[in-house]
Amino acid sequence: MLKTAKGTWLTEWNPEDPTRWDSRLAWRTLWITTFNLTLAFITWFVVSALVVRLPKVGFELSTTQLFWLTAMPGLAGGTLRIVWTFLPPILGTRHLVTFSTLLLLIPLLGWSVAVQNTGTPYWVLLLLAFLAGIGGGNFSGFMPSTSYFFPRRLQGTALALQAGIGNFGVSVVQFVTPWIIGFALFGSLLGGPQTFTPKPGVSQPIWLQNATFIWVPFVLLGALLAWIYLRSVPIRANFREQFDIFRDKHTWVMTSLYIMTFGSFSGFSAIFPLLIREVYGKFDGAPDPLRYAFLGPLVGSLSRILAGPLTDRFGGAIVTQVSALGIFLSALLVTLYTRPTSLEQFPMFVGAMLAVFFFAGVGNASTFKQMPMIFPPRQAGGVIGWTAAIGAYGPFIFSTLAAYTQKATGGFTAFFYGLMVFYALNLFLNWYYYARKGAEKPC
Repeated sequence: MLKTAKGTWLTEWNPEDPTRWDSRLAWRTLWITTFNLTLAFITWFVVSALVVRLPKVGFELSTTQLFWLTAMPGLAGGTLRIVWTFLPPILGTRHLVTFSTLLLLIPLLGWSVAVQNTGTPYWVLLLLAFLAGIGGGNFSGFMPSTSYFFPRRLQGTALALQAGIGNFGVSVVQFVTPWIIGFALFGSLLGGPQTFTPKPGVSQPIWLQNATFIWVPFVLLGALLAWIYLRSVPIRANFREQFDIFRDKHTWVMTSLYIMTFGSFSGFSAIFPLLIREVYGKFDGAPDPLRYAFLGPLVGSLSRILAGPLTDRFGGAIVTQVSALGIFLSALLVTLYTRPTSLEQFPMFVGAMLAVFFFAGVGNASTFKQMPMIFPPRQAGGVIGWTAAIGAYGPFIFSTLAAYTQKATGGFTAFFYGLMVFYALNLFLNWYYYARKGAEKPC
């Protein structure tokens, strides 16, 4: 076992040298950080699971206001990720993971109080939605930290496992929320129920506060595990030194590719429930959005995990090329079902959306394989954090554009056409710089 200094910093670390790499410490770091990352994603996307219920318990909110509530965690997540990008070489893995996880308590406890009072001002809901973005910010600190611990030959698998399992937090919160709000979890300790009216003349008790409070004990456990078992790799740099990544054009190319992949995953994860509600909610017997919304993040998370080993074997660039083509064609397929004439088209709409999630998940894994191959370790960590930060604006960008498109055109077809133009651009960028024969940075 490697010796540590002051209980936190390792005295030496070189994962490329088998004699100086502690695989047990590396994998322990991966699993503990992944547990905390999953909680971060749960916190980040809990608002997307709550907003579809708020109007039915008495909150007077317009469709545009609902989209803005799903947008705010994305705005915060992207912005905070920019800050978190520079923290791993400054704070180290142990302190960063521990204290970032504890910060999740702020939005979780705040939402558990706010949803119990339909008179809660809209600006308070917006602020709490913004604070949920702390969970999104954590990603850009946790992922670079983990990348330091593994040799290049394993980074595709390790980062795909961490990000893929962490992404499950989106699916978990959207799956668990409809169930957990259906009963008094802690009796009267958290307050009484709200009255849920799914349709005129029908009402039932509901406990929306459970949706966030249930995760508080897990957050406390995750922070404790991080403090006890994690250590920090001696890769140190101040803020100024880390800005060298912005002078490399490949930082910007990879940023665009990650917006295509993770931006699509996070953006569609945030708005999928509202898309279902707005596109198919007009029909008799309309589907409950939360019964289907969790499937998208679930598929995207699974494909990210499964694609990790493939990128280690075949290289990230070729897998990203497949991902980009798949996202483009899947988005085109979605447009066939965004102006439905009957509820019979709903399964095809869901299937096409799941295809988008699948290929986005594949690209999430492959782009994270490409970055450690293009850049040296410290810069790779910074680029991973930076691209993750910009990709995290997905919920904000997708929510605001979807709301604007619906208001301007009465639907979402133009929204998907615009995305397809962006996907086509990235298909070319990846081919030109990384995937073609004789590419500048084959990876």
